[in-house]
Amino acid sequence: MATVLITGGTGTVGTRLTELLMHKGYSVIIVGRGGNQKRVVDTTGNDNTYLRYAKWNIVNQTIDEWAIREADFIVHLAGAGVADQRWSAARKKEIADSRIESGNLLVKALKEIPNQVKAVISSSAIGWYGPDPLNNPGFSEDAPAHSDFLGTTCKEWEVSIAPVQEIDKRLVILRTGIVLSNAGGALLEFKKPLMARTAAILGNGKQMISWIHIDDLCYQFIYAIENSALQGVYNAVAPNPVNNKTLTLTLAKKYCGSFYLPIYVPAFALKIVLGEMSIEVLKSATVSSKKILQAGFKFQYPTIEKALDNLINSGAK
Repeated sequence: MATVLITGGTGTVGTRLTELLMHKGYSVIIVGRGGNQKRVVDTTGNDNTYLRYAKWNIVNQTIDEWAIREADFIVHLAGAGVADQRWSAARKKEIADSRIESGNLLVKALKEIPNQVKAVISSSAIGWYGPDPLNNPGFSEDAPAHSDFLGTTCKEWEVSIAPVQEIDKRLVILRTGIVLSNAGGALLEFKKPLMARTAAILGNGKQMISWIHIDDLCYQFIYAIENSALQGVYNAVAPNPVNNKTLTLTLAKKYCGSFYLPIYVPAFALKIVLGEMSIEVLKSATVSSKKILQAGFKFQYPTIEKALDNLINSGAK
């Protein structure tokens, strides 16, 4: 089977994607700042399937050349966590630079190092889009980038990786929605108040959330690897977005039955706690999955009920 190089492979999405790829027989190279210099781990019992580690330095624009030479596909997930810290000026620069400069490094490496890479599958985010206009049927991929911080960052992120097309590499960009996973991210934050049997509805609760189950997201990356007809930008969101109130109460019912107390967390309180990042928490963004569906992708978890049932009951990661 082919070898897939993953940047950002130790994060929540990268870890799950690595598991699924290796289960399908792919070998994986994870690139990071502390790469273990071609350490080989056979996790499957299959002599042809390996997990290896390589090193890069985004600041110095260097990467282990062997990793580029041996890769058949690249999945580009690298980037500092958007919601991990308050958005100070320094943090915003780190969020943007970690995405843009890593894209620049991959382009540079693919131009300078002989390789057999057939396609680059790059993550982006639905932060590309602004708040919903009136009666928004769902943002499609041809909508312009918003002028705010995340919109600008997503645009520069996508621009940074685009030159791989100039060297005949197929490029697919997945604009990822809010990822639901037991291993990290938004779902854990939604679940925290439920420990006190409190369902915390943010703002007025009407803001639309375009979400995706982590397995559907990872299978979209695999679908993009395996289907050479896919090219360009696709929204990686489930077909049925829900508003914050619906997601919160659905989750509460599944965890607590009827024994929970709904409370509204006012917008001003979120602004005090989160600062500028509260804009994203309160923003309504309805994003369409029509294009990826038309490309033949089938969601395992198209509704929030199915997604939450799986994450709560099966121990999915």
